[in-house]
Amino acid sequence: MTGWTSLWIDGRLAVSAEFNRQRAVFVLGKIDEILVWERTKEQEKDVRFVELGEYLCEVRAKQYWRLERLKSFDEFLEKRFPESRRKAYYLMAIHENLKRVPKQQLREVGWSKAVELVKVARRDGEEFDCATWLHKARELPKEGFKGAVEHHLTGKETEPWEIIYFKLYKSQLPVVEQALETAALMLGTDKSRGYCLEMICADFLAGANIREGYSDVLFRSLERLCRMLPEAQRAELLGRLREAS
Repeated sequence: MTGWTSLWIDGRLAVSAEFNRQRAVFVLGKIDEILVWERTKEQEKDVRFVELGEYLCEVRAKQYWRLERLKSFDEFLEKRFPESRRKAYYLMAIHENLKRVPKQQLREVGWSKAVELVKVARRDGEEFDCATWLHKARELPKEGFKGAVEHHLTGKETEPWEIIYFKLYKSQLPVVEQALETAALMLGTDKSRGYCLEMICADFLAGANIREGYSDVLFRSLERLCRMLPEAQRAELLGRLREAS
């Protein structure tokens, strides 16, 4: 291992002079301080993400996690981020890829938009137009900015989306999975599980007593389904609807 060596003696970590133990203790302490602060300042929790990402990169690069007798950096993240390590890696990516962006401006746009900026910076490299993309991040709402990034990366327009979390009991999973698989067979296996779930819900609404406001939801779902059908089937469906009317 280059840079420094370590040895445990009488339960204490002995390191070479190249390992700055005082700095390691300071950085680990700052990480814990920020994480505690985030939990107590729920509405302001994104403000210190720039600082946290910088410290996490330093812990990984200089292996400060060894100070706690951990086996790896991943084990360090499991300890500090028990719910999900993904955000920790996002924060490090922000620090590593957006060094040209002033920290205060990153704080202003927030960490979720900064993650999108990382995608553009990685794609464009030296041609990354920092000022223009920062302006877009400040002016556009979160979903609008995600759409702008996606269009820049793929050249395609995308519909705004959200990730929805809800709890399922293990006994419920077989029914849900079977319903999604059945919908996928009907719609085509290239369709996302989100589309499949939407069609299942649309089918439920069609069979239920449609109350005020439900008809619009059902109409949008059926319209989307119609667009996803192959051209021949779409024409046949429209023809039958004309005959029925």
